[in-house]
Amino acid sequence: MTDLVDDRANPPSVQGNLFGTGENRMQPPRQSTLPDPEKIRRRLRNIVQKARNATTMPWPEREARMWLTVFPNMAKWLPDIEAEQLRLEFFKEMKRLTSLS
Repeated sequence: MTDLVDDRANPPSVQGNLFGTGENRMQPPRQSTLPDPEKIRRRLRNIVQKARNATTMPWPEREARMWLTVFPNMAKWLPDIEAEQLRLEFFKEMKRLTSLS
């Protein structure tokens, strides 16, 4: 009976660790933490196009304010010249749309 130890802090593992350095162990998947510039480019161009095609503000006020903050930050993931051009186009359209209301 003295062989039984109540070790609730460190229970034995029924299933071994799947990841690690041992033989026949899976390696954890590697995920990129950098956004895909092509996805960013498409998203920003779609936003500019939506604004360009609109005759009134296409977003509710709160979402429009959000895009005024998020758009320039997303553009930072693109090459400088392209990012600046997209920012200029976006702000030009936002200025046009806000002057209509």
